[in-house]
Amino acid sequence: MQKKLNRPEVLAPAGTLEKLKVAIKYGADAVYIGGQAYGLRSRAGNFSFEEMAEGVAFAKAHHAKVYVAANMVTHEGNEKGAGEWFRTLRDIGISAVIVSDPALISICASEAPGLAIHLSTQASATNYETLQFWQKLGLERVVLAREVSMNELSEIRKHTDIEIEAFVHGAMCISYSGRCVLSNYMSLRDANRGGCSQSCRWKYDLYDLPFGQERKSIHGEIPEAFSMSAVDMSMIDHIPDMIENGVNSLKIEGRMKSIHYVSTVAMVYKKAIDAYLEGADVYEKVKQSLVDELWKVAQRELDTGFYYSTPDENKQLFGARRKIPEYKFVGEVVDYDAEAMVATIRQRNVIQEGDAIEFYGPGFRHVETIVQNLRLAENDEIIDRAPNPMTLLHIDVPFAVVPGDMIRKSGSGLINLYDKSTGVRKTVRAQA
Repeated sequence: MQKKLNRPEVLAPAGTLEKLKVAIKYGADAVYIGGQAYGLRSRAGNFSFEEMAEGVAFAKAHHAKVYVAANMVTHEGNEKGAGEWFRTLRDIGISAVIVSDPALISICASEAPGLAIHLSTQASATNYETLQFWQKLGLERVVLAREVSMNELSEIRKHTDIEIEAFVHGAMCISYSGRCVLSNYMSLRDANRGGCSQSCRWKYDLYDLPFGQERKSIHGEIPEAFSMSAVDMSMIDHIPDMIENGVNSLKIEGRMKSIHYVSTVAMVYKKAIDAYLEGADVYEKVKQSLVDELWKVAQRELDTGFYYSTPDENKQLFGARRKIPEYKFVGEVVDYDAEAMVATIRQRNVIQEGDAIEFYGPGFRHVETIVQNLRLAENDEIIDRAPNPMTLLHIDVPFAVVPGDMIRKSGSGLINLYDKSTGVRKTVRAQA
């Protein structure tokens, strides 16, 4: 008898209320957000209680869930007020909190009963005994450490029935999950209390330091400045492994990314899940189009993290980029007049008459056209270039588009082809 496969949820980041709504519209089954306390993204657009309530109402109307990340490591006194805070989240209707610190877990469990607790990846859960430990304490889900291999994930699933959440796309930490203090040393900002300055992504130089002499940079003897940062993760090629091994939630990183990123990545992973559950052959037919779609958004180079091997130096970011997106996000549809065949769009980046653009929307809808009859929406004044973000514009569109559809400009990027062994770089313009 064929094994029945469970449908994993697509869990998308939502740094703002706008991103929350976009993520859900574009296929996310759940989103995770930050509140104004106890989180690890102090620079993200963290939610007030009022915004949380609006987000929860929107999510429920679309049969989705909202989780709140409260995954900081508490120092003495940081936990004060946590009980009331968790109770407020519960009463607002938050589906679960994502926590790593045992003190916050204990406070939430005792003072906000009924609010589900998920173990954060910051707690570094890497084996099934650890998952069993947290399950006995009443947690409903564990977010695996990003260092877990696919073989280990398979073994973990065989020995526990607790829900498993695993990262499938986004930034990787160069340090062990939840154990980095580089930012603390380099910028006096506590990475584990929401202040990470991402020191691993800075550019560093190498110096010769002869005793008693001035230091001398050896920059120039290496092709590019060095960074300790890992390339981003992408598991779009390996969705079958995630589903077959019983992962309950596929997590996308990026609460500080744009609505272009959130909409595209959520839509792609939703499409991948739907395709594989329809049939392995269906998934194989669409897989390359999904990969191509992901490369239309701004991101670093991509790899599979620790799932299939230990990353080597080729999975770190240094030297010239080998590939960059070929599209630029330029706007979103606000309205469409079917009779006049005119779209009202809210501009996000420079757009001009004659640009080749692509509209895309939920359900993996894509249509292309050329910008024609560009004009200001307020007075229909014809213009040849719109440089100011958030301006409302009119353009002629010979097919129906839907409010909320996004617009990209194609052929707007450069592809860098870089050979690290020779240090030779060739730059070519992307084709429109």
